[in-house]
Amino acid sequence: MKRILLSSATIVMCLGFLQAAAPDPASDHPQYSSDNHLLRPENYREWIFLSSGFGMNYSPQPGSHEMFTNVFVPQWTYREFLNSGKWPDHTTFVVEERMEQSKGSINKHGHFQTDSMGIGVEVKDESRFPNKWAYFNFDEGDKSAAANPKQACWQCHEDHAAVEHSFVQFYPTLKPVAKKFGTYKQAAEDVK
Repeated sequence: MKRILLSSATIVMCLGFLQAAAPDPASDHPQYSSDNHLLRPENYREWIFLSSGFGMNYSPQPGSHEMFTNVFVPQWTYREFLNSGKWPDHTTFVVEERMEQSKGSINKHGHFQTDSMGIGVEVKDESRFPNKWAYFNFDEGDKSAAANPKQACWQCHEDHAAVEHSFVQFYPTLKPVAKKFGTYKQAAEDVK
């Protein structure tokens, strides 16, 4: 009898630990202020890291500075994408922008990431946005942001994204998943 009680107590303790360790699901969904601005996703560094780019620029003109971009999505949206090749409603992408440096400490060649320059956020929210997807920019101190005008990001994502409005062509772990489910737009790889 004591062994059974001890085992039951152990199970209850373990279940309590798992519940306490589970992330707050609301924090992984887009949150809005009373004036319909997106609140800055604060816990995005706990999400799934998709990929990093360096010096990427979608314009034929060179940028004024090269930077690293790190892309994150919530764990629940990542799992749903792995099971369907599609992004569920309330998917949030965070593109963290960081300065680059080549000289520092013991580094003699190559580049490493340094200070944050802000984040770009892409949200799929079908009930809130008439075109399903909206885009936001946050500088370091910003707590909320209004959606960018449609012409700023939306059309480029519509025309060039490999899966819905996401540039899966640049996410090497997700590209084969989308191809498996037939959601990958091969034309997105065409060099323009």
